[in-house]
Amino acid sequence: MEEGKRQRQVAGALQEELNDIFRRLGLSMLDGGMVSISSVKVTPDLLEARIYLSLFQVKDAAGVMKTIESRAWEIKKELADRVKHQLRRIPVLHFYLDDTLDYVFKMEEILKKINDEKPPEQE
Repeated sequence: MEEGKRQRQVAGALQEELNDIFRRLGLSMLDGGMVSISSVKVTPDLLEARIYLSLFQVKDAAGVMKTIESRAWEIKKELADRVKHQLRRIPVLHFYLDDTLDYVFKMEEILKKINDEKPPEQE
């Protein structure tokens, strides 16, 4: 099912606010690496938000996710203070690891290896 206009608007607003909240709470730099919100997806009823986190040069991804999960109540409270006039109900926040960048780097390495192993074409 295609995402509606209201869903995209709410997701955009949540992503903007969450990026600011992460910076303010010191969650954007954890475990020697950087944490950023790559995307936010909101359910059609606007009651749940899936937040996809991109981790860059983080040593322990599971530990970082656990830290963020443990501070989820604090993040939600801060978010509620910021968007209470825009939304009737604050969505339940679910955090997921976005491994798209890892996948892209892995695919580039594989393609480079294939190109390096390919014999030179003869004319």
